[in-house]
Parts: sequence; C-alpha cells; structure tokens
Amino acid sequence: MPSPPTRPKRVDPLAGRSEVLSDRSAGGSPPAGEQVEWEERQRRSQFRHVEGLGELRDVTEVEYRKVRLERVVLVGVWSNAQTHVEGAEESLRELAALAQTAGAEVLDGLLQQRDKPDPATYVGSGKARELADIVARLEADTIITDDDLHPSQRRALEDMTKVKVVDRTALILDIFAQHATSREGKAQVELAQLEYMLPRLRGWGGSLSRQAGGQAAGQSGGIGSRGPGETKIETDRRVIRHRITRLKRQIAQMAPSRQVKRGSRQRYGLPAVAVVGYTNAGKSSLTNRLTGSRELVENALFATLDTAVRRTKARDGRLYVYVDTVGFVRRLPTQLVEAFKSTLEEVAQADLILHVVDGSHPDPFGQIRAVDKVLADIEGVGSIPRVLVFNKVDLIDRATRERFSNLEPDAFQVSARSGIGIDDLRERVESLLPRPEVHVEALLPYTSGSLLARVRQFGRVTALDYRPDGIGLSADVDDGLAAALMKESID
Repeated sequence: MPSPPTRPKRVDPLAGRSEVLSDRSAGGSPPAGEQVEWEERQRRSQFRHVEGLGELRDVTEVEYRKVRLERVVLVGVWSNAQTHVEGAEESLRELAALAQTAGAEVLDGLLQQRDKPDPATYVGSGKARELADIVARLEADTIITDDDLHPSQRRALEDMTKVKVVDRTALILDIFAQHATSREGKAQVELAQLEYMLPRLRGWGGSLSRQAGGQAAGQSGGIGSRGPGETKIETDRRVIRHRITRLKRQIAQMAPSRQVKRGSRQRYGLPAVAVVGYTNAGKSSLTNRLTGSRELVENALFATLDTAVRRTKARDGRLYVYVDTVGFVRRLPTQLVEAFKSTLEEVAQADLILHVVDGSHPDPFGQIRAVDKVLADIEGVGSIPRVLVFNKVDLIDRATRERFSNLEPDAFQVSARSGIGIDDLRERVESLLPRPEVHVEALLPYTSGSLLARVRQFGRVTALDYRPDGIGLSADVDDGLAAALMKESID
C-alpha cells in the first residue's frame, strides 16, 4: 500500500515560513498508477506566489496617502495557452505597482494556473475558500484581481472572502481619479468611471437591487415600504445616464479651446513632437531634459494625465514644441481610451512621435507592444514618423544595452536623469522636423526687425546679408510668412 503523497508547500515571502496550501478531501490515497498524475494536478492547482510583492513598502513619495494604507492581496489567473509564467508574474508585479500608486500596501501576490477564469468566482470555489483563509491571516482589506470581473464574479468572491474585491480596470480608474487636476481631465475620468459602473450596478451592493413594491417588499421592507415605485437600481441607472450625457456635452464644449491652441501652432507652422510611451517610462523627465523646463515629475504611474506642451528652440533658431501625453498601460480600459480620445488627438496632430521606453523594465518590448496597440486605435497616427528611445539606460548593464542595439538598431539609448545620449537624440529629432516648403529671397528694410524675428522662429534662414540698402534674406518659410515677406520687401 503506497503512502499518500506529500502535500505541496508554499513559502511565504513576507514571513519567511512555509505553510501547507492544499488539502485532499477525505477518501484515501490514490491508486499507485495514478500517483504521478495526481501529483501533477495538485501542483498545477496551487496558488503560485510572486516573489517580492510584499517588499513594495516605499510609498512616501505619493502625497495623497493619509493615515493608513489599504492592505491588499493580489490574485491572477493564467494558462499556458495564453501566456508563460514569467509574463503572468510580470503582469502581477505591474498590478502591484498600480496598487501602490493608488495608495495600497501589497501584502501578497497569488497566481493560479487554470485553463480559464472560473465563471462563478474567478478562481474557483475551493481556491476562493483558500484565498479567504489567506486574507484573514494577513488581515487584508481588499482583493485586487489582475483581470476584469463580471459583477456576479465580484459579488461571489466578496461573499466568500468577506472583503472588498476590485478588478484591474477599477484600480486604474481610481488612479486616474486621484491624479486628474484640470477641469477637462477630471471630467474625462468621471465619464470613464460612470461608463464602467453603469453595467455593473447590480454588483455594487444589495440595496441597489431592492424594489419598494409587492409582497416581497412587504416581507423585507416592512410597513410603509409597499407600493409600485421605481427600483433603486433603475433610479441609479437613470441618474448615471443623465450625468454621462452632461459630461460628454461638457467635454465637447472644451474642445474649441484645445483647437484654438493647436490652431495657433499650426498657423505659425510650429512643428510638434508627441512624446508617448508606457506609464512611468520617464516621458516627463525626458521632455524636461530636452526643453529645459521644470515640469513636475513623480516616480508614480500615471503622474501625467493632462497634456503639457513645452516649447524649445532648434540649433538653427527655429521653434518647435514637445507634447507630453498620458502614459499607456497593458489592457488600458476601453472607457479611458474613449474618454481621453480628445487628449490623444494631440498625437494624431503631431509631426513626429517620440516613443519612450523604460529600458530598465524587465519586459520593455512588452511595453512597446502595449503602446503600439493603443496608437493603432488612433486615426491618422500610422503615417507619422516615429523615433524609439530607450530611457533609463544608466540603470542597465552593458549586455542589455547591446541586446537593445541588436534588436532595435535605429533606437536611441538615453538617460533623462544623467543626460546620456540626449544631444544625439535632440539632433535626430530636429533633423526629422518638417521643413517649410516655400523658399523666399527678399530685401527687407531695417525697420522689419519683428518680421525677421518671426522668420528666425518659425522658418529656416539659409542666408542673411546686411547691406546698405537693407537686409538681404534667403529663407524657407510657410505660405503665411512668405506673403508677409513679399509685402514687406523693398524690391
């Protein structure tokens, strides 16, 4: 009679102790011929711990953390058919960074291997009970899942674990709500939150689905609650739809001010470089380094939500602007893409796209694919030239830099913090800026200094000759400046 197999153990990265995670229901040991198969099933069914998540405790940089951090446990589901275990672990680490940015203390991270998420409880009823024990032992407040949950899944998981359950989309929306500062940014985030909440109202609490009417209401609500009435959930849906309509109208009314600013740049032929990339890739830091500005930079995800335009001067004296945009993330909620479409229009109107990648990230090429996927959904972006930039190269070794050079030979490797490679990148950007199409040769009077200054700023001066009878100018300009020069010219 073979002895029963040893139950797998899990190493707790926080406390440094081992604990039995799985139990076999009473029924005796498996037959000898099924021993290997049973052990394999047991191994696959275990929660897989992602190391290092409990060490994410440095949260002092984010100003909105108040008295006590929310204590969270992260849970993800992965299958061999969809991704490999390293990719699943990296996704959970990114979820931990998102949770930390939202103001949470990450206690543990768990991965379960299964063909697909359980339609009832996401992880299955057995694992949900096991998760409840882990949550109770760690005294966690919240569970955050690495996938979007159906309302029924979230509610069932809350019933079994007795703590709040939040999915990935709700977490990202919460971060956006904390970081939005402008009137338009706040309206865009609120719109995304309401559109996310509308189909999920039934899962936000029992009171939302109670109806004040009929015999059932008399049994649960008591005297005074009977009558036809409107269900609470119908009332909430009506209020939310009304608010969504108002927000869309408000955002549409804000569009003219953006178009005026964008139109002024286009009117003077001011080239624009859109800085895009994964969240926390260092876009704002790189923009500051390239323009000499001092825009607020924070080591947190989604620190920039409102488009920032920074003006700088090329070596030939011509002005152009960098447009710092909101960062992207894997599986960016569709509600946010739709709500921030007006902000993302800045990318479609740019003359050049600067794609910034965190070179120190464990999976930089995964970040590149995630950003490319979002850009593909923006109309008119496909024809715009792009420059790929690996930032934070001061944090990586020589072998990694050589790997980047082999895989992306045309990409630039820079460090916004130390200044490595910045001059070469700036030279490349300026060489790709569109050139004015009209060549003008004119003799200007010495009283036309302001017009000459405009030519220096918005055009390209190829020759300048100060003569007794005036200023001989040879320059490439746009149509508007060409007309002004011809009007002012002496001959």
